[in-house]
Formats: sequence, C-alpha cells, structure tokens
Amino acid sequence: MNIFIVDAFTDQPYRGNPAAVCFLDSVKKDDWMQDVAKEMNLSETAFILKEDNAFSLRWFTPETEVDLCGHATLASAHILWEKGFVKGNEIRFNTKRGLLTAVKEEDWIELNFPLEIEEECLTPVELKKGLGVDFKYTGKNRLDYIVEIESEESLKRLQPDFNILKKIKSRGIIVTSQTKKTGIDFVSRCFYPVLGINEDPVTGSAHCCLGPFWQQKLKKNKLTARQLSSRGGLLKLTVLKERILIAGQAVTTLQGQLCGK
Repeated sequence: MNIFIVDAFTDQPYRGNPAAVCFLDSVKKDDWMQDVAKEMNLSETAFILKEDNAFSLRWFTPETEVDLCGHATLASAHILWEKGFVKGNEIRFNTKRGLLTAVKEEDWIELNFPLEIEEECLTPVELKKGLGVDFKYTGKNRLDYIVEIESEESLKRLQPDFNILKKIKSRGIIVTSQTKKTGIDFVSRCFYPVLGINEDPVTGSAHCCLGPFWQQKLKKNKLTARQLSSRGGLLKLTVLKERILIAGQAVTTLQGQLCGK
C-alpha cells in the first residue's frame, strides 16, 4: 500500500502541517490503522479507500481516531490530484462528519467543511492556569475551547503548561488574536495534549470555529488566517451560512510503501 507525507497549508516543504496519507487496498481493522498512525507519529494519518463515486476517509492521531481533520483532508486531496487518481476538479470524501468536498483551483485546494460555532462560557481554572495569560473571551464548541487574548505578541510568547491542559475535558484549546500584519485578519495557535499533540502546526478544523468567530468581530465573510506554530501555515476562509470554505496549498515530501500487513 502506498503511503505519502504531505505538508499542508504551505507552498514550501518542511513547513505547514505534515500528514501521512495511506491508500488502502481493502477495508482494514481500526487497531491496524491506529498502529500505522503510531508508527508514522504525525499529528494525523489519513486512510483513503476508493468507493463508487467518492473516497472513504478516516483520520487517526498517534493516540486515537478523530471525526474531523482539515490538514489531512487537504493532504489527501493533494495526493489524489498530484498522482493522477482523480481527473476532475472535485473530490468527495465520506467521513464520520458526513460528506466533505475538495475543489482544485490552480495550486490551491478549497475544502467545504461544517461550521463548529462556539458559545461563550465560564473559563475553567485549569485553562487559566495552563495558559498563564489574560483572556479577552472564552468560548466552547463541541470540540474545543477557544480563547481570545490581547495581542499577537502575547500569543507568540505563550508557553502553555501541557500537564495542566491535559486535565481539561475537550479535544483541544484554540488561542487567537487579531494581528497588525498586512493582508492577515487574525492569528492563532492550537494545543491538543489530550490527543498526544501538544501543539498542532496548522489546524484546518479549528478554523471551522475561528472563521465564524472572526467573521462576527470583523464583519467580513472572507478572511485570511495565519497559524503561528514554529512551522507556520496560511489559510484562506470563506464563511457561509452553515459551512466554511477553507483553502490551502500543499507539498509532497515523502513517498513509500507499507510493508507490514
């Protein structure tokens, strides 16, 4: 079975967020896919299986399966087009989060994802202690907490205590702020210690929440975002009524074959 590593939400190798993409030759057991994800030891490994007019797509971290992942979906679509498995300009993925689509526009790929809108909430003590910074806002959706802080400078300096953040009952923590950079509307960092990922380099699914959050604050439907991990990444967003279009680029950095069955 062919397996690839793709850097997503970047046009440069060894930047953005690396995902493994594995092309299955048949339906595989969950524990086998989990073992492969542990072996790859990336934030996500995507498993693709051809269906009649679409592809089955599942995502695993080194610790568990997740029901929504942006960068590994972008990586999967990129490989399908780059290696000639798909000729048209749209790909349909059947996932645990429903039907997701990808559309190719030159060297950008646009994903159609569901919104994950947050609601304002009380700040858990562990969240305040674990981040150690003043909050402007705390919200939560079905997946993550989202925290707005004062400035990009504070966001860059942030040094979370992941032992404390692991105690919080959520998939992860999104921390965001506005930016003064020209052409960028907001910046963020994302932490998922519960999933075995202390800091995710670029998190597409987090922008299902960040997009509508900043749409309401900035009063604009089209947004450009940068994630401020050490690898960095760029996303272009279009917020719709119930969906969000997340556009990014991707680069293949490794190709191989799985030997273990």
